[in-house]
Amino acid sequence: MRQQVNDWYHDYSNDIYQYIFFMIRDHDLAKDFMQDTFLKAYNSHHLFQGENARGWLFRIARNVTIDYIRRKKPITYFFDMSPYSPLNEASAEHSASLNETEKELYDAIGKLKEAYRDVILLRKIEGFSIVETAEILDWKEEKVRVTLSRAMKALKKQLEKEGYQHEAI
Repeated sequence: MRQQVNDWYHDYSNDIYQYIFFMIRDHDLAKDFMQDTFLKAYNSHHLFQGENARGWLFRIARNVTIDYIRRKKPITYFFDMSPYSPLNEASAEHSASLNETEKELYDAIGKLKEAYRDVILLRKIEGFSIVETAEILDWKEEKVRVTLSRAMKALKKQLEKEGYQHEAI
């Protein structure tokens, strides 16, 4: 059991960290929540039923992060997530490492409603299948399909609103 969780950590910790970071935009908290994800996976390993390990870990990561967001005061969370809030040094460093197109894309995704962000991150950025995304979000597969379609339209509209034009959107 311990070795399996260590292997998962080695294989998936970076992806999970990036997913959490995008949701909360705080490097230190993302590191903490990534660690919490693997601790919860270790403690609830007996519940793992041989399904997709990566999807199971992402579901845990999402729940850890959503629990934090729910506990936080909503108005504080809104201002923390605002694109106009000052960036800390680590965030500025991370943002500088992204090319301009990626920054525009992530900024536009960040302005979408939560369900749209979740489905785009999981399907298009993390590469989960519809079935895996449905499992992680605890949705029906049809809801994933419909929400993804709507999310992509909303993302295209947001990018166009910001003056970004690209035929692949």
